[in-house]
Amino acid sequence: MIDLETLTIEKVRKAYKDGLYSCEDLVKAYLAEIEKKDKEMHAYLEVFGDVLEQAKEADKKIKEGIDLPLLGVPFAIKDNILIKGRIASSASKILENYKATYDATVIKKLKDAGAIFIGRTNMDEFAMGGSTENSAYGVTKNPYEAGRVAGGSSGGSAASVGGKMALVALGSDTGGSIRQPASFCGAVGFKPSYGRVSRFGVMAMGSSLDQIGPFASNVSDAEIVDMVIAGFDNNDSTSVKGVAQKSLKKKIGIVPKLLEMDGIAKEVKDNFFESVERFKRAGYEIVEVDLPNISYSLPVYYVLMPAEVSSNMARFDGVKFGSKIEGANLLEDYMKTRAELLGKEVKRRILLGTYVLSAGYYDAYYGKANRVRELIKKDFDKAFEVVDAVLTPTAPTPAFKIGEKTNNPIEMYLADIFTVTANLIGCPGISIPSGFTKDEKPLPLGIQLVGAYLQDGSLFEIGKDFERAE
Repeated sequence: MIDLETLTIEKVRKAYKDGLYSCEDLVKAYLAEIEKKDKEMHAYLEVFGDVLEQAKEADKKIKEGIDLPLLGVPFAIKDNILIKGRIASSASKILENYKATYDATVIKKLKDAGAIFIGRTNMDEFAMGGSTENSAYGVTKNPYEAGRVAGGSSGGSAASVGGKMALVALGSDTGGSIRQPASFCGAVGFKPSYGRVSRFGVMAMGSSLDQIGPFASNVSDAEIVDMVIAGFDNNDSTSVKGVAQKSLKKKIGIVPKLLEMDGIAKEVKDNFFESVERFKRAGYEIVEVDLPNISYSLPVYYVLMPAEVSSNMARFDGVKFGSKIEGANLLEDYMKTRAELLGKEVKRRILLGTYVLSAGYYDAYYGKANRVRELIKKDFDKAFEVVDAVLTPTAPTPAFKIGEKTNNPIEMYLADIFTVTANLIGCPGISIPSGFTKDEKPLPLGIQLVGAYLQDGSLFEIGKDFERAE
């Protein structure tokens, strides 16, 4: 029996090397878990039919002595990341049968590193949502309690790792879509600095905000995956080259006034202060930092993100790719296709974004939001002169009940209160499991660290120190 609960990339590689089990054995163990759990959990939209063939190919390479950093490591992949020849639907009816014609850069890098792809995971349609309730193919349920959400938009990827149905997974993060579901599902979720990981071959939601990153069961595994997928890419005009990592100051910043906001659960606050004490035990100094404009992060995000959504979604018209509803003429083709095949939340964000970009409103909303974005960035730059990272809860509550917030979009958007800032300023962010609620069915909680731009390595070091200080 393979113990999937405590498995790490390092343990898998050692087991293969020592002949304790094969890649095929491991994949069969994950497929058995999927068979047992996923009818109810619905983390996967598709389990690939050739996954055992992939495993046999990996075993062959292992026997030949080929050494690759992720050889035989089973991955789950979010449904908005292109894998050549596979369906990539972004959990939308408009792309229900769309097959990718090329590999995303992150997929090419994973293939080159020897990864196995188990399947594609459920998500909020076109990554628009914080609960995976907006998928056109049904809700993903939380691995710890089936009546609760897995988070979003990368809920399927988070649930696949949290539910031990994949060793690691990839997701995309526009305003917390890796970190928040990781917190809800008891996984580590990492969003790299903007531009460190190529977005080529990933369906864009908010082009100045999106990043691709890993889910894992521990910080070291997230770091290993990040090292493989990061790097400059000529195919992505926003791609940047890494910089030298600075030595740690061993100082963590906190913003006490953030925890005074409405809507933050008491158990989240208690867990945050317990985590602060844990950092002290790990040898970190806790410093109060002033971020005067951070309270504007959420309103700024919900102006800029829909504006970019409305622009990026224009390509989904049923003409070049994807499904199409026939109308009497070309205009009616567009209107019927988008009206019938796009979901409610996607339409809401397109409408909001079109409004803030329209004549007479552009400067009042979009222009002003960009100016405030710069102020927030300057506040953090100043803080990072003193501290290595800023610590917050990842989400204001544990995983909420399915259906609890679906009729109140504002309340749903408030779930992003702690995570959107890292995307606005382009800095790396990581969510690390930090404990459980004291309910009859305990739910996972997570803490978030946001680090200085391109100092992603510091978050991995701090995160590993936090794990060791249990």
